[in-house]
Amino acid sequence: MHLLEPKDLSISQTAEVLSLARDIIQNPSQYTEKAKGKLLATLFYEPSTRTRLSFESAMLRLGGNVLGFSDSSSSSVSKGETLQDTIRTVGSYVDIIALRHPKEGAPKLASKYSPVPIINAGDGGHHHPSQTITDLLTISELKGGLENLKIAFCGDLKFGRTVHSLTEALGGYAGNFFYFVSPEELKIPEYIRDMLPENSYAEVRDLQEILPDVDVLYMTRVQKERFVSEDEYMRLKDSYILDNAKMLKAKTDMIVMHPLPRVNEIAAEVDNDARAVYFRQVKFGMYARMALISTLLGLK
Repeated sequence: MHLLEPKDLSISQTAEVLSLARDIIQNPSQYTEKAKGKLLATLFYEPSTRTRLSFESAMLRLGGNVLGFSDSSSSSVSKGETLQDTIRTVGSYVDIIALRHPKEGAPKLASKYSPVPIINAGDGGHHHPSQTITDLLTISELKGGLENLKIAFCGDLKFGRTVHSLTEALGGYAGNFFYFVSPEELKIPEYIRDMLPENSYAEVRDLQEILPDVDVLYMTRVQKERFVSEDEYMRLKDSYILDNAKMLKAKTDMIVMHPLPRVNEIAAEVDNDARAVYFRQVKFGMYARMALISTLLGLK
C-alpha cells in the first residue's frame, strides 16, 4: 500500500491511523522497538526541514533506522539517473520510502516501480498527505472532532499542497464549511472546489470579515519558489498578515494552524496567544508519521 494522496485512506482507515497516533502519544514506551530492523529512505528532491526531520525522528523513535538524501545534487540524480531507477535501487535497500519531489505526480510514478511502500512527502503544488494526517490529528485533539467545523484557509491557496490535501480530507466529514481567503491570483483550484459538497464553501478576500465565525484558521505562506515572476511574488507576498489586532475579532476557542515554515504571514506577537497551535502541530506531526509508518509496514 502507498500513500500518495489523502483519499488513499478511507475515512475508517484514517480513523485507525489517528487512533494509533493517540495511543503512541499516551504509551510511547510500547513503540520504541516496533520498527526494529526496518529501514526508511527519505528521498528529498526539494528542500525541507520539518517534514524530513519529522519522518526521520518518527522512524528512529519506532526503533528503526534511516538513510537517504536531502539534496538531490549529492545523489546519482546529478549524473542523470531517472526517478524510476533511483526508486528501484533504493527500494532494494529499504522497507519504506518517503519521497518529496518538485514535480506533481512524481510519487505516483515512483509507486509504479517501487517494491516497497511510498509515502508522498509533497509533490509540487499537488498533495502532502502525511501533513494532512498531522493536521487531522491536531484538529481532532484540540477541537474534539473533525465534523461540523468552520475552517478558513488563508494565503496561497493555488500552490498550497497542504491546503489541497486537507480540504480534500475534511470534505469527507459531515457538516464542515470552508472559507477560502486569498487574492484572486492565488485562489483555490477549481478541481479542489469540485471535490466539496454543494454549498459547503465560500471564496472571500477579507479575512477580518469572516474571522468571528471561524473554528480553525489555517494560515499559509506565499511560496516564492512556485512563482515564475519575482515581481508577481513581491506584489502578493504580504496579502494577509495575522496579528494581535485581528486575533481580537476571533473566537476565544479558535485555533490557528500553519504547516510552516512561515515568513511574515503570522506576526511573532501571535505566538504568545494560546490559540496559536502551530508548534504543537509540529509535535503532532511526528506522532502522525509514526502511526503512518507503522500502518504501511503492517506493524500495528
